[in-house]
Amino acid sequence: MYELHGLVLQLYSVTEELKPVGRLAKEEGIKLMNANGWDEMASWWDEKQGDEGDLWHRALIDPPLMRLVGEVRGLHILDLACGNGYLSRRFARQGARVTAVDTNVPLIELVSKREEQAPLGISYYVSDAAHLNMLEDDTIDLAICNMALMDIENAEGAMQEVSRVLKTRGRFVASIAHPCFDKVNSSGWDIEYIYPTTTVWRKMSRYREIAVGDLPWRKVPDKVVITPSYHRPLSWYFRILRAAGMVVAAFEEPEPTEELLLANEIQAPWIAEIPVHCVIEAWKVGRD
Repeated sequence: MYELHGLVLQLYSVTEELKPVGRLAKEEGIKLMNANGWDEMASWWDEKQGDEGDLWHRALIDPPLMRLVGEVRGLHILDLACGNGYLSRRFARQGARVTAVDTNVPLIELVSKREEQAPLGISYYVSDAAHLNMLEDDTIDLAICNMALMDIENAEGAMQEVSRVLKTRGRFVASIAHPCFDKVNSSGWDIEYIYPTTTVWRKMSRYREIAVGDLPWRKVPDKVVITPSYHRPLSWYFRILRAAGMVVAAFEEPEPTEELLLANEIQAPWIAEIPVHCVIEAWKVGRD
């Protein structure tokens, strides 16, 4: 579960000073929630994602992710950090058997009620991503993790668990904030207007640093919610996947679709030049 960092605070970094989160909340008269804020956003997030994903997922991140996923009929799919389950429901309607996991109790309660009202055969669990005790070894054909690994403290443990539950030659497809270009409190857009041309720059500092930052969500009604965001270099993900017995088979950097470009999203033309998300496909081949 994730919203583009730059959209929240760094969109106008070329002209506006980045305000500390606390001062921002005080000036705007909004309530500041702590770093356990995912539970606070459950209803808002569910409504925001709906049954097809919000604009950023639907028109930017999901198209390359779904291309890598491919045909799912007859597969046993793990939807790791499933959020409001919109992908779980899509896969189930396409004929997959789906196990969906998230640590967010309110969200899992919401999606479980939806499953009771309109059964699709999805099994929902509240669980840490690094402890998938509900699944046996070598039972999953395809694992999905859509925009969540950078929100998971023990992402290494999560990828090890994914490898454990995947069948040999099973696949793991994950989208993340692009580590090369998007880091909370350390990246932002710089738009240079020198007539008659405009140059788009994406500034980034401390790329190699493994760090956690406070990500403020300003669009939640009447409050700013803070969640932790964990930055790791791109090479870190490749090393951890290899150590877990998986090899990277494909790598995509999502480009804006026509829908996003027509939605008057100010960042869309910039993202057409510099990607701020990436999608990784890895295959389980066994540990060294």
